[in-house]
Amino acid sequence: MRFIKLYSFLLIVVALQSCLNNKPGIWKNDEISSGKRSNFDDLNKQLFAGLKVGDNKQLGFIESQELLADNYMNRQVDLISNSLKTENYKLLDEYYIVNKYKNFDTINAVPKGTNAHKLIYSGTTHEMYIAFFVNEAAKDKWMITVTYSKYNYGWKLSDLDFAMYTINGKTAPELFEQAKESYAKNYLVEATNTMQLAGTLLRPSQAWVYNNEKDISEFYAKLVSEANAKYKFPMVLEQVPTHPHIFRVFTTEFNKCYYPQIDYLSSIKLDDTVALKNENEQVKKEISKIFPGVDKGKDYVLYSIFNEMPSSTKSVDRFNINDKLQ
Repeated sequence: MRFIKLYSFLLIVVALQSCLNNKPGIWKNDEISSGKRSNFDDLNKQLFAGLKVGDNKQLGFIESQELLADNYMNRQVDLISNSLKTENYKLLDEYYIVNKYKNFDTINAVPKGTNAHKLIYSGTTHEMYIAFFVNEAAKDKWMITVTYSKYNYGWKLSDLDFAMYTINGKTAPELFEQAKESYAKNYLVEATNTMQLAGTLLRPSQAWVYNNEKDISEFYAKLVSEANAKYKFPMVLEQVPTHPHIFRVFTTEFNKCYYPQIDYLSSIKLDDTVALKNENEQVKKEISKIFPGVDKGKDYVLYSIFNEMPSSTKSVDRFNINDKLQ
C-alpha cells in the first residue's frame, strides 16, 4: 500500500515538474536549451532537404494537417526551392515559445534601434518554434520564416513564409532613413524611389512588424502626393531638339541591385541606334536638372526608349541604354 502511495506521489511530482517546465515564456537563440535547439535543428535540416529538391511528398511528413490542406504551400515551396538552388541560407534568429494565449500574441524581438521590430503571431498551440533564415551572399536578401507547432501528434511545420528582407543591403527602416536624408536635400524623386523600395520590404515575414511601420507608410504616402503634384507626366523635354516625352520614373532591378529607370517616348525610330544614343546624351544632361539627386551615389541610371506607349495589355518594342556612372 505504501508503495502505491509513493508511486502516486512520484507521478504527481513528475507531472508538476512537467507543467513547470512548460510555463509561458519566450526563449531566443542561446536562451533555448541545447537539447531543444538540437531537436529543432534536426527538424530544420529535414525541412531544408525537402525544400531544396522541391519534394512536397517528403515535406508532407513534417507538415501539420492544416498546412497539408493549404494549396498556397505548394507555391511557397516552389519559390524557396528555386532560391535554395543558387543561395545558401543561414539562421538569423530563432524563438522557442510557450504560449500564454491561444489567439494573437506579440514578441518584442528587437525593442530598440533602427531595425526595432515585433513578432505578432497566432498562438496555434501551447508550444511553438519560429525561425528566420536569410541568404548569405547577396545584397538583396530574402527571408525564409519557418514555424513549428507542437500538436498532439508531434512537432509539425505549421507555417512557411518567403519574402524580401533587404534591397541593396538595406532593410525597410534603413531605406526610410536614406529617403529622409534625400528629402532633406530636396531630392524628391530619389526619396520617393527609395521609399518605393522600402515599401516592398515592410513585411519580410507575415509575423515581422517594424516598430516604425506606420511612420514609413505615412512618409511614403506624403512623398507620392508631393511628387504627383510637382511632376506631370508625360513630361516634354523642350531643351532637347527632338522633344522626347518622359512618361515614367521608377526603380528597377539590374545586375542584382536596384537602380533608377527613366522611360521616355522618342520620335527617332528604334532601329536608328546611333541617333537614339545621341539623343540620350542630351536627355541625360536634363535629367539631373529635372530630377535632382536621382543619379547621386548610383552605379547606373537605366533608360528605356519607346516609339509608342506601352500598356498592361500591350507589349511594345524598346531600346535600352544602361548608363554606367561609376
